[in-house]
Amino acid sequence: MTGSELKNMLDRSPTDCHRALIREYGRYVYAIVFNKLRSCGTQEDIEECVSDVFADIFIKFEYEEAYVGDIKGYIGTVAKRTAIDRFRSLSAANSHVVYEDEDDMQQLVSDFSVDERVDSSELRRVLLNKIAELGEPDSTIIIQKFYYNRTSSEIARNVSMNPSSVRSRCTRAVQKLRGKLAEVGISK
Repeated sequence: MTGSELKNMLDRSPTDCHRALIREYGRYVYAIVFNKLRSCGTQEDIEECVSDVFADIFIKFEYEEAYVGDIKGYIGTVAKRTAIDRFRSLSAANSHVVYEDEDDMQQLVSDFSVDERVDSSELRRVLLNKIAELGEPDSTIIIQKFYYNRTSSEIARNVSMNPSSVRSRCTRAVQKLRGKLAEVGISK
C-alpha cells in the first residue's frame, strides 16, 4: 500500500482507511513493538504502544501531503521510535514485570530479533519479485545459480542452452537485476 493509495482511501472513508492500514501493517508494527518492550512491559503496555503508533500515523496522514510512495519504512520508523520512547518511560518509572524465578527470565531471553527477521523476509520478497521481472530464462538462471548453487553446465541442461550462453545471460541478468534493485533503493 502506498501513501497515495492511503490518502485517497482516507478521503473516501477514514474508517475503511484505518481498518486497511491496520490489516496491512498490524502484525509488522506489533512485531517491532513487542521486540522492544518484551523485557520491560506487560501485554497491555505493548498493545497500548501499538495503538499509539497507529494513532500517530493516522494523524500524520490526515494533515500532511508528503507521503506518496511506499510507507512501510515510515511505519517501521514510527513504530521503533514510539516503542523506544515507551521503553524509556517504563524503565524510568520502574513499572516493569519482575519475575521471581530466574529460570523464567532465561526462557524469555532470546537472540531472535523479530524486526530483523521481518526486514530480511521483506528484502527476500522484493528480491524474488525483481528476479521474476527479469523474465525467462534469466530468472531461472539467476535462481539456479545463486539459490541452488548450480554450475553453468547444470543450468544449461535445464534451460536447453550451452554453458557459455548461460554464463553470458547470467552476467547480463545480474546487471539488469542490480538496476532494478537500485530503482527501489536496494544496493550493495
